[in-house]
Formats: sequence, structure tokens, C-alpha cells
Amino acid sequence: MAQRYHRDHHQDSVYKRCKDSSSDYNTNKRHRSSDESQQRLPETLSAHRQLYERNFPLYKQPVEVGFFSLDSRRSFFNDQRQLRYYVQPRKSPDFNLRDGYTSRFVKRDDSVKEKLDHLLQWILANRDKIQTRDQTPSSSALGVDFVTWRGHLTKVLTTPYETQEGWMLAASKFRGTIYISEVETDAARENRETRSERQEEMMYWGYKFEQYMCADNVDGTPDPGGVVNTNEAFCTVVQTRLADHKLLFSGEVDCRVKDPDAPPAPGCYVELKTSAEICTPKQQSNFHRYKLLKWWAQSFLPGVPQIVAGFRDHDGIVVSVETFQTSKISQLIKNEYNCWKPTVCMNFCSDFLSFIKSVVKEDDPRLVYLFRWDPHRDVTYTVHRDSPFTILPDWYIKDIKSHHSSHP
Repeated sequence: MAQRYHRDHHQDSVYKRCKDSSSDYNTNKRHRSSDESQQRLPETLSAHRQLYERNFPLYKQPVEVGFFSLDSRRSFFNDQRQLRYYVQPRKSPDFNLRDGYTSRFVKRDDSVKEKLDHLLQWILANRDKIQTRDQTPSSSALGVDFVTWRGHLTKVLTTPYETQEGWMLAASKFRGTIYISEVETDAARENRETRSERQEEMMYWGYKFEQYMCADNVDGTPDPGGVVNTNEAFCTVVQTRLADHKLLFSGEVDCRVKDPDAPPAPGCYVELKTSAEICTPKQQSNFHRYKLLKWWAQSFLPGVPQIVAGFRDHDGIVVSVETFQTSKISQLIKNEYNCWKPTVCMNFCSDFLSFIKSVVKEDDPRLVYLFRWDPHRDVTYTVHRDSPFTILPDWYIKDIKSHHSSHP
């Protein structure tokens, strides 16, 4: 997976001076005199895909350094209790994804923003597992440059090809490590609050498919008559390096293969997906262009090797199941005209992390740099102190500081 990285960043064409100082963004901006703003205009980062058509950057094989579970109340456990096991379905499974939606469904409250809290809990319980992974010296207390969720990185990877949804990412530097957490945009909040009943049910379908495909233990069988509780989760924590950036991130894992001789995690994990059945060439093309991009990014980042997809009809009946090897997805899209390219995604992510490093200089957990991107625009940022965007809770800051002072 690791490929040679060439440092031809052409940063002059990628990093630009902001022309309008994000005048359309009205949340707690820095207010400066006109003289000062003339001298210190904020930098922006272009998301124009042509700028990132370079050699594939070095990306080290992700290594699992830990895992954790969240129970039905979203309580954290430093163990594998929520890990499930993949059970191969028959060729035409005929799963009814609507079953249980009105009677056996406990839905997580997605208005509650947990930020990085569960990952931070894991860090405090497992510091010794992080630092030994990379022998190169680091000025960071944790020995990594960035801590974040896999889902945030997935959004960054797909940015050069995204035309619908923007994002906001808050970043703070503490003891040499930059923590990145998503902030809900106004558009995303409005979409969440105005979802139709049909949209709500279709979101359930993905979780129901997992219930049909997974057993709670290695010798078990799926129990589709049970309750679907979306509070529950099993998460992997991986370390890797993208170009010069040492990364520690976590992401939810659907299940693992039962084979005891399977590769070590994350190589034994399986991602489960659902999608509408493909009946026309146009649907096939859209599947390649949009669905496979997000599926690839989500699984490539943590090193999950295979994606099992259930293709369903309009009524939520799974009519077929297909397995995609993450490493071969780029081959599937080769014949699509002007389609997405993995190298563009990874180079943009690498340059975005470099951009964050160039901006987030002050080591202060109360200082938040809010990076914003909207389709067809550049990435911009604003700076906020002691704001609602604060990422790191007091309990984490206090623990890291006390540990650092007792371990010079």
C-alpha cells in the first residue's frame, strides 16, 4: 500500500491568499483594522482536483493499536464486547430491511454531539500503546501529529469530487498534537431536522442489513428478530502515516470474518453497505462515480480489505449481495469517463493536513481554528477562543497535563 511520495506540492498554486476573507461566513470572525487585514489576510487551500494529480503519496499500512466498545447507552468500554462476526448469506437472501422499524428499533440521538470524547477516553486508557509504534522522534506528547475520527478524514478525501455537501472541521493543538473534530454546518443541521419519514426508514435499512449479516459470537448465527440499537458500536483505533503526517484515528467497524487464521486486524474486518439495485447503465455509472468513491475512502483509510454490499429494491428487500475488494475498486471505475482518482483524494488530504499545520501554530486547547469548505470554493478558516467549538474537554486536558508533568 505504501507508495513513494514526491514532494512536488506546487504550493503556490494550491495555497492562495483569500480574496474575500470569507465574507459570507458570519460566525465569530476575527475583526481587524483594514491596515492589519491588508498585511495578514488568511490563507486558503484550493480543492481543485487538477492540482492533486501527482504521484500517489506514501501511505503506511494502517496498524490497529486498540479498540473500544459503546453499549446501548453509549457508555465506553475498553474492550471488544461489541465486536460481531460476519456470516456469509445465500446468493439471493431476500432480507426484508423494513422489518422491525416501527417495533424493534432504538435510534441514537444524533442531535447529541460527542465530538472526540470516546476516542479521548481510549487515549487516556492506552497511552502506552501509541508511542511505541513509531521510532522517529516527535515533539508531541502522544507521538502523533493528528487525532481524529475516520469519518472526518473520509470527508476530506472525497472533497475534490463533492458537489453537494460542505463541511466544517475544528482543529486545536495541544502538547504538539492537532485534534480535529467536525462541526455541524447549518445545511447539515437543517437536513437532519427536516428528514422525511422515508429517509429516516432508509437510514434504518443499513443497520437492519448488518443485523441479518452478523452474529454476536464466533459460533453464533444472526438474529434478525432482535432489537436494532444504533447506540451500540465497536470501534478500531489505528495508527498510520500519510506523507509526513503521523495519524491516530478511530472508526466504527461492522464485523470481522470468523476465520481464526485471517490476517490480524484491521485486515480481518468487513464493511457492510446497502445500495439500490442497479438496473440501467446510468445507475451503474452513478454507482461507480458516487457510491464507490465514499465506500473506497471509508475502507481504504483504516485498511479494511473488503466491503459486502446488499442491493435492495424500492421496498427494502435485498435481492443480491456482492463483495468488493477495497484494493480493486479503482480498477472497477477505470472505464468511467472523467471519474474520481484515489491519488487525487490522498494528495488533497495530505495537502490539507499540511495546510492545517501551517495555520494551527499556537499550542492552546482553548484556541480553535475552524476550517470551512463549501462546494466549488476554497478551504478557508477562522479563529475562535473559548468558543462553543472547543474540542478538548477539561478532564482530558487535566489528565494529559498531570501525566506529562509526572513523566518528563
